[in-house]
Amino acid sequence: MAYKWFFLRCQSGREKRIRQNAEQRLKVAGLEDLIPQVLVPFELVTDLRRGKKKVVEKKLYPGYLMVQADLDQPDDPRVIQARNTLRSVDGLRDFLGSRGEPVSITEAEVTSILSRMQDSESRPQVSIGLIKGDMVRINTGPFDGFDGAVEEIDPEKGTVRIVVTIFGRPTPVDLKYWEVESV
Repeated sequence: MAYKWFFLRCQSGREKRIRQNAEQRLKVAGLEDLIPQVLVPFELVTDLRRGKKKVVEKKLYPGYLMVQADLDQPDDPRVIQARNTLRSVDGLRDFLGSRGEPVSITEAEVTSILSRMQDSESRPQVSIGLIKGDMVRINTGPFDGFDGAVEEIDPEKGTVRIVVTIFGRPTPVDLKYWEVESV
């Protein structure tokens, strides 16, 4: 069997539930050997909500599922049954490709997506939610209450450089992303 990875269009916002339904229908139909994996590509992101850090799942491709499947023989009755089973799942559209014909993803793309998912599980990315030039207010430390503009963002370290005006002079201050809030 030659398994390849494909993208399937689905209803955005319901990817997890649609994945569960697809896996269940494939199992009932006895087609797990043709389609062994259905994934929702995501990465874990550390997000700041209401002043608290929280690790959340961020979908890499909203509105799409990844499917590992053996669809090399399109005239095979089992392949036709597998594709029809997937099409019958509520919220699932069709394969990504021209006229619904599946076009596989390259091995390099698959490796990149899967490694990104695995890396985020061991070390979640930081979602800072700020861009250069945003006005922010510092809410901790010696500069508590000062307003400034974002000059630089370092998502790897989770820090932001804010330019604060002290005694009429612009002063850069490096802070953790949760020590500031948007104004």
